[in-house]
Amino acid sequence: MKVRIASIQYQLRHIEDWDGFARQVDFVLNAAADYYPQFVLLPELFTTQLLSFMDNDDVPSAVRGLSEYTTPYIELLRAHAVRHGYYLIGGTHPNIRDGQLLNTAFLFTPGGAVHLQDKIHRTRWEKEKWNSDHGDVLNVFQTPHGRIAILICYDIEFPELARRAAEEGAEIVFVPSCTDDRQGFLRVRYCCHARAIENQIYVAMTSTVGNLPVAGLRLHYGQASIITPSDFHFARDGIAAEGVINEEQIVVADVDLALLHENRLKGTTIPLLDKRHEFYSNRPVIVVAD
Repeated sequence: MKVRIASIQYQLRHIEDWDGFARQVDFVLNAAADYYPQFVLLPELFTTQLLSFMDNDDVPSAVRGLSEYTTPYIELLRAHAVRHGYYLIGGTHPNIRDGQLLNTAFLFTPGGAVHLQDKIHRTRWEKEKWNSDHGDVLNVFQTPHGRIAILICYDIEFPELARRAAEEGAEIVFVPSCTDDRQGFLRVRYCCHARAIENQIYVAMTSTVGNLPVAGLRLHYGQASIITPSDFHFARDGIAAEGVINEEQIVVADVDLALLHENRLKGTTIPLLDKRHEFYSNRPVIVVAD
């Protein structure tokens, strides 16, 4: 089964009000629909664009204020998923639930359902500047177009998470990210390649680009890409498609799930199958001193 993914490099720019945000979101999601994708991906924290018109200079308080826009955000993106018939990974949006500030990826389905994946590992900025909270659950979502998981930016830097998702049948991992410099972007990008190779999965990532007049979010460095395992049957460099760095655009590629499953059994290497579970669960690590 072939699946089409549209990954959006979303440009953060100053806006005057909610309507300005909604117009930009409408434009990029309508444009993505022109390619008839099964999945559309927006970047992490793209709703922080709303901070450009919110009059609050206190960083922890300002980011908590974004939670007031959770309902209109959900209504806006759910309408696109239903209208266009695609699964929309709606980037991430800071929201307060049960008194906790969580960085959450919202998955919108063509049938109007909304599922959540909270970020499990927080960056230093999120812990020290935002005083946010971490999620505690990793979800794998069954769709008619394959089984998917969402690992938010820093989460892809932890191999155990992607392996756990793959062992539960995930075929595509979506990685919405937000990075301010080249080093941060490359940490995420290289880890996406590693997770695709280790687990014989497809990984789709995207980033915010542009800038905002907001503390901690002034600069953005990013590029969308759709990454494959590294073997003969896939793209030569393990890259099905990628965007132009720091440009606003939509990257589209088709991935073949049947080819993925064939590779898991007959690939040049088969790390998902070859993992020695008994070794990792039972063998102690011995530190040998010289």
